[in-house]
Parts: sequence; structure tokens; C-alpha cells
Amino acid sequence: MKKIAKKTLWQYLFWLGPFLFIVGLTAGLVSEQWGAIPLAFLISGIVITGLWLIWQSQQSNWWKRRSTQAGTNALVATFAILAILGLINFLGDRYHLRADLTETQLFTLAPQSRELVSTLPQPVKVWVFDVTQNPQDRELLNNYQRQSSKFKFEYIDPQARPGLADKFGVKDYGEVYLESGDKRQLVQVVNENERLSEVRLTSRLQQITSATTAKVYLLQGHGERQLSAAKGAISQAIQGLGDKNYTTSPLNLADNPKVPEDAAVVVVAGPKRGLLEGEVKALQEYLNRGGNLLLMIDPNTDPKLDGLLQAWGVRLDNRLAVDVSGEKVGLGPAAPLVTEYGQHPITKDFGNGISFYPLARPIEITPVAGVEATPLLQTKPYPNSWAESDLQSEKLEFNPDTDLKGPLTLGAALTKKLPAKSTSTPQVPTPSPLPSPTTQSKTPPSPLPSPTPSSQTTTESRLVVLGNSDFVTDGLFQQQLNGDVFLNSVTWLSQQDQQPLSIRPKEAKNRRINLTTMQANLLILSSLLFLPLIGLIGAAVIWWKRR
Repeated sequence: MKKIAKKTLWQYLFWLGPFLFIVGLTAGLVSEQWGAIPLAFLISGIVITGLWLIWQSQQSNWWKRRSTQAGTNALVATFAILAILGLINFLGDRYHLRADLTETQLFTLAPQSRELVSTLPQPVKVWVFDVTQNPQDRELLNNYQRQSSKFKFEYIDPQARPGLADKFGVKDYGEVYLESGDKRQLVQVVNENERLSEVRLTSRLQQITSATTAKVYLLQGHGERQLSAAKGAISQAIQGLGDKNYTTSPLNLADNPKVPEDAAVVVVAGPKRGLLEGEVKALQEYLNRGGNLLLMIDPNTDPKLDGLLQAWGVRLDNRLAVDVSGEKVGLGPAAPLVTEYGQHPITKDFGNGISFYPLARPIEITPVAGVEATPLLQTKPYPNSWAESDLQSEKLEFNPDTDLKGPLTLGAALTKKLPAKSTSTPQVPTPSPLPSPTTQSKTPPSPLPSPTPSSQTTTESRLVVLGNSDFVTDGLFQQQLNGDVFLNSVTWLSQQDQQPLSIRPKEAKNRRINLTTMQANLLILSSLLFLPLIGLIGAAVIWWKRR
């Protein structure tokens, strides 16, 4: 009996060893301080476990018993599983791996949002003044915060902190504000029917972190696209420019044939009539002094810009771009579907995305010294696309004598390096009157000492030519990548290359099903009566056959 009691005591002593070891390990991990008490428990547990193993090893054939081997295997397997689970949790906490399987990548930030947040010049914070924290809104804010440590957000109860609410001018629950330094801006008001929008948050984030506001002028007076809401207008494009912190104004060169000095970009959107000679000259002078011009020219129009485009190596083709590949997705042959883009900052993140251009004209590019040209939009090769010359025919067919085989170029981006005026004063022996403009254009000026290299700079002039303006009109602007082509072109032309040039955030698509009363009643009857009845009849038939 004494021997049995002694053996039972050692078994209980063994369990005391792992217990003390776990207590010491837990105390050290929780307190994050490995003082005397956690170490005492750890050492005690290890010593007791070691003594128990030594005592068991002195017993006859203990290590060779089947129960000992099975227990050892189970113990090793348990420790291995715990180690694997711990490693998985460690890697999961250190490296975030997320898979978004939604159609529009609803739970993934758009490339523009990621680039903008990851390159924040200063800390920003989002204040959500609401008593409830919507999981969808909080997940969106967490996605932003994962991109940069400079992005923070906080939910505030306006009643609990009235001073802070008064500081922001909060008037109602659900107001979301963005703060950066001494700048504060309202993003939107969220409620049960309207959740926090990535589009608005990214746009406001870009506005509040931008140091300057670029001015975009849109030429008017020749039948160009209207700026306000109307049929065929580009009001959505104007709103998109405003969201990207651009200031837009109409430009009439007939009254004053000179582009304003503060013009970052001049846009010519679908003129139906030709420009006057003085207006064309004003645009040429604007480009020569380092300006940036966006031309969107539709077929069957002559804006009288051939001389300006020829200096850049661009020619507008009078034929109509035809693409039969778009018929599979409901587009006519006169609306080319583009999935091939040039290697350029404007289209660098488009991949194989879709953009389409109803009634477009091809453009041709020839090399010109000092001009660097990059095709932006390319149609599919023949026989999917070609340039049609017979616009009166009811049936579009390729004519090898007059038509041009695809692929066709529908848009191009061009740059030209222009030497800027020297800021240093040349050293001349004696001052002499400057020659008149007429004399200067006929005879070369006398050689003057060159300025110092530090004072000689180079200005870059940029030009984007697109053979269509319909793609940016209201209703089409928000389709696929149409709006991105326009906004990215303006951003690149404004020479604000530090701004992200990629796909804008996408909104969730409306997947609601609108049912009539009869359809709703039929759906209820089918789910509560017909389907259970079919299952009951099937079960009865099976029972009858097995009977």
C-alpha cells in the first residue's frame, strides 16, 4: 500500500511541474516583466518536471512501455500543433493577406487611394461625429490606416465632447471631417442610407494635402461641350476636376486673344466650328511658353488646328474609327472599345481595363525633332477595327483601297522641351537697342556670352490629343475608365506629377431587385409552399419505391 501511495504522489507531483511552468510563462507574458516571481515559477516547474523524468527513468522498462511511448508521442504532437498555431498567428499578425472577391473590389482601396495615403506629406485625421460605429465605415477607415501611420481616425460622440464638436461646427450626427494641420474640411454626412464613400474621402484628402490649386481653362465659342448640366454637356467632368482640387473657368479667346498666365491646362472639348487665326496663334504662343493643351476633336469637324498640330507631328485623320469587337457587349461598330494602352503615366494602372469612344477619329503621329510622342489609346488589329472612309454607307465594310487597317491610335501624349529665358544678365561691351521683332525674325542676333549653367533652365510643354469628346460627356464619363482617361490627362498636363495618376475609387454597384406586388407574392408562395411541397412529394415517391 505504501508503494502504491508513493507512486500516486509522484504522479500528482508531475502535474505540478507543468502547472508551475505555465503559471510563470503566463505571468511573464502578461506583465511583460520577467522578474523574480515569474522566473521562480518557471524554474520550479522545470525542476519538478526534470525530477519526475529522472525518477521515471529509474523504474524498470518505463521508457519501453507502450503507454509511455504513446504518451510521449501525444505530448510531442500537442507541442507541435501549439507551435504551428502560434507561428500561424504570428505571421497573420505581422503580414496581412486579404482576398476581395467582389466584382468592383468593394473592400479594397483603389490604386489612387493607396498611393495618396502612402505618400502623405503630413499627418491627417478623420473625425466621425456619431454615436454608432458602422462596421462598413470602420473597415474602410482601417484600410486607409493600413497604408500609412500618418493616417488616423476617431469616432466622437458630439454630446460627450461638445467643445470638440463646436470647434468643427458639427450640426448633426454622422458628419465626417478631415483635419490636417490647421485645415479642416467636411467630407460628407453618413446615415443609414448613405455610408462613407471612398471617392469623397480620397478627393477631400487630395484637396486638403495639396499645397496649390491649379487653374484649368475650357475654350468656348466654337460649339464646344457645355460646362453646365445639359444634353451633351461635361458637367460631371467639371465636378471631377473640382474634386481633384482644380479650379475651372471658361475661356473666350475672341475677346482677348491671349491665354491667361495662371492657366495650368487649356482644354478644347469638341469644337464644331473652326477657331479664328488669332485664337490659334494664342494657343501656339501658350504652348511655346511652356503651356499644356488638351485637344478632344470629333470626326467631321475642322477646328483649323492643322498648323499647330503639324508642329508637333500630329495629323487628324478624317476617317471614322470602326471596331466590331464592341458589338458583343452592346456597343455599335462606331464606338471603338479600347483595352490596349500605351506605357505612359496617364494609363500606367489601366491594365486591360475598358474605355470606349463613340464616333472617334484616328490620329497619325510622325517623328518631329524635340518632340516625344507616346500613343495612349489603341484599337484592336484588323479585322476587328479599321478606319472607314465611306461615312454615307448604311453597312460598314472594309475597303482596301480607301480604308486603313487597324490597330488605330485614338489618343496620344506629347512633350516638348523648351529652353527657358535666362535669368542672368549677359556681359556686353556696350549696350545697344534691341532689334525689332521683324528684324529679329529675319536676321540672327549677334552672339552673346552664354549665361551660367545655374541660370539656364528648361521648361516642358505638354500636349494630349484625343480623337473624340463624347466619352467625357455626362452619362459616359462615369462608365468604365472614360473618366480616368480625362482626369489623368489633365493631371499629367498640369505637370503636378507628384499627384497619383491611377484609377479613381469605385462606388458599389446597385444590385437591388425591384419587385412588383405580384412578383413578391409569387416569391413568397414559391419559398413557403411550392418548394416544401416538391420536397414532400419527392420524399413520398422515394418511400413508395422502397416500400
